[in-house]
Amino acid sequence: MINNESDLLEKIDETLSKIREKNALTHCITNSVTINDCANAVLAIGGSPFMAEDAEELEEVVTIADALVINIGKLSKDQIKAMKISCAAANKTNTPIVLDPVGVGVTQLRNRTTLDLIENYHITAIRGNISEIKAIANLVGVLDGSNTAKGVDVNIADIITEENLSANADLIAKLASQLNTTILASGPIDILTDGETTISIDNGDDMMPLITGSGCMLSSIVGSCIGGSTPLEGSLVAILAMNIAGERARAKVEEKDEGTGSFRAYLIDYLYKTDSEILKEKSNIKIL
Repeated sequence: MINNESDLLEKIDETLSKIREKNALTHCITNSVTINDCANAVLAIGGSPFMAEDAEELEEVVTIADALVINIGKLSKDQIKAMKISCAAANKTNTPIVLDPVGVGVTQLRNRTTLDLIENYHITAIRGNISEIKAIANLVGVLDGSNTAKGVDVNIADIITEENLSANADLIAKLASQLNTTILASGPIDILTDGETTISIDNGDDMMPLITGSGCMLSSIVGSCIGGSTPLEGSLVAILAMNIAGERARAKVEEKDEGTGSFRAYLIDYLYKTDSEILKEKSNIKIL
């Protein structure tokens, strides 16, 4: 268990070096809306993307992959089959699996698919917005309450603030412990926990939700980072890299009086330009 923020920051140099030395082959089953951005984000952080979905080759792909990312953003029967084949193969080879439960809580198909994956396979990490994480907590009985999901976006009532940070952190840590996984709930304030160590990350920019795929990109680079390190440390580097790249991209857009299209390009640029000194200098993290 990590006890203070200094310990976390001291590990960033080593963790980022491991990630880039590993150049983790990151097998992403993601949605067609964001697949190109996800591939470019993986390349920018130092991973190697592989976007395979055909059932005939999936076991071979997972056998050589360093991480598997499952994104349920645009589900189909064929894609669900591909996800199950890949997860089964990943568990056989101890390949880490990252689940992005996009829109869980909105439809029964998404609920069934998410439950099937977390109940039948060992998921290394779950990355979603707080409404999606609460929806999973509802599905597995950790949280009693009505569905709070709002499409693929976070419900305003669920947004993590300083006032509700402690309560949300306790809930997510309890869920992580029950599922034996690491959870990253992203939002204005992010919460990262493996059930023992819980961290808040207060970085990022409010322009990030204004482009399609920022969450999908984050889940993909979480896969690359975990593929090259550990679930907690890899996820921390991933969220810091993404959020700080977003802050830097916003500053560049304002400097040039540009908009969201330019922001999207700068976001990838600054992911590529990420280094450990920038992460340590600009990070705003707290052990809860």
